[in-house]
Amino acid sequence: MFRICARTGGLRALHGASRGFGTKATAPSRLRNVVWATSVAVLGGLGYVYVTDTRAGVHKYVATPLIRLLDPEDAHNLSIWCLKHGLGPVDRTDDADVLNIELWGKQMANPIGLAAGFDKNGEAIDGLFNLGFGAVEVGSITPHEQAGNPRPRLFRVDESRAVINRMGLNNDGAQVCGDRIKSRFWRMLAAQSRRQGETVASLAAGVNRSARADRLLGVNVSKSKASAPESYSDYVDGLNELGAYADYVVINVSCPNVKNIRAGADVAVLESTIAAVVRARNQMPDYRPPIVLKIGPDNDHDQRRLIAQLAVDYRVDGIIATNTTLSRPRDMVDPNEVGLQTGGLSGEPLRNMALETTRDMYRLTKGRIPIIGCGGISTAEDALQFAKAGASMVQIYSSMTYDGPGKVCEIKDGLVDLLKGRKWSDIVGEDAAKS
Repeated sequence: MFRICARTGGLRALHGASRGFGTKATAPSRLRNVVWATSVAVLGGLGYVYVTDTRAGVHKYVATPLIRLLDPEDAHNLSIWCLKHGLGPVDRTDDADVLNIELWGKQMANPIGLAAGFDKNGEAIDGLFNLGFGAVEVGSITPHEQAGNPRPRLFRVDESRAVINRMGLNNDGAQVCGDRIKSRFWRMLAAQSRRQGETVASLAAGVNRSARADRLLGVNVSKSKASAPESYSDYVDGLNELGAYADYVVINVSCPNVKNIRAGADVAVLESTIAAVVRARNQMPDYRPPIVLKIGPDNDHDQRRLIAQLAVDYRVDGIIATNTTLSRPRDMVDPNEVGLQTGGLSGEPLRNMALETTRDMYRLTKGRIPIIGCGGISTAEDALQFAKAGASMVQIYSSMTYDGPGKVCEIKDGLVDLLKGRKWSDIVGEDAAKS
């Protein structure tokens, strides 16, 4: 009996000793696990910060080339989906003071805007602002929903870094888009109200329609396909539906992919359209957004002179120069003959036409109306040229197709170097004034 007890006690002692040795043996393993987990967390955090930064090279050299393997329209829709759901990168750097501008009495952090056509339905506004744009323009939006032209309707000319589209103003219509834009505005103000302790009403009285202190939201409106060519009621309806929630409203009179838009080519129709829209804006009860005219690049000098005179006479607040072109510049490199496709051409081959139109409109209006340069801008040098030609602001779009979401920051960083301490606003119209 004693031997049994002794044996049992001895076994217990040995088992206890074994457990003691086990604790000491696993201590280094636990330390390794802690070090490993900490390293993974730190590296994961750094990786997250890198991948979600607009300036990260992975967007330009990895993600964008992969997305371009998709059909152009599918790639575009995927980009919108990612930005809509917060999966796009973010510009975490404050804009340099030399890029700050004032337009229509509102402050902008920088003069680089996104052209209409990218976010047709106002679905990804905040994702786009997060990329670093000073202004985001949504649309074009028509009074009623439109499916647009049949697919395929979007094409890349890779060798010329150009895009051809015949989308046909596909969009969800003014009511759906308007509800989406309004809902976002009030949601943003409610969030600010909770953070700042101010009422939504007091915030609404002084905030930009972008709901961001130094950014502008533009809304581009156009005509439904079913409307008569000489009619201007669609523009007025679009203004009435969407104008109260826009920092500026763009009247798209120059889309080359819709046959019933005659205002860009017919001076009489253009005058009646401008007069009606400005009159409707002036009758708005409270907030009255600036009215901006978007013109095409194919007008000759006499046509531009008449457009400029109408803009001055009716006190239009701005001119965007330019929309896409139906022409195909001779120097466009196109070995696969993509240019034979019908549609408006944008991208680098459009640059010289848009630059000439910008310079001409600045001179013809004598600098009295802000000009927004748009067409073929893909570098800081391009943006600077447009500013010197008279552009108070510039817009980009097609260059993002080839260089990705970091393009706006690339241009901003380059401009800071090129300006050499001067302010953007100081060089607007510099070259146009000399000649």
